[in-house]
Amino acid sequence: MRGILSGLIKIALASLIAGSFLAFFGLSPKVILDYFGLTPDEIYTALLAGFGWAAPRMLLGAMIVLPLWLITYILLPPRE
Repeated sequence: MRGILSGLIKIALASLIAGSFLAFFGLSPKVILDYFGLTPDEIYTALLAGFGWAAPRMLLGAMIVLPLWLITYILLPPRE
């Protein structure tokens, strides 16, 4: 638990520093999106399409990986 909390704090600190650096140079999310010619709706649509593509494949893979992992976990010798 401590490692996860430490990692989250590091990510938050790095995000704060990066955001401050970008704000110092006058960059905002709108400016960056305009530079790449994107809109928030296009990004949302792309995220939904990506999820729609990845979710069935993840479920299909999990149908093979999880039972194999469970069998392996059960058959491993006990740890001391």
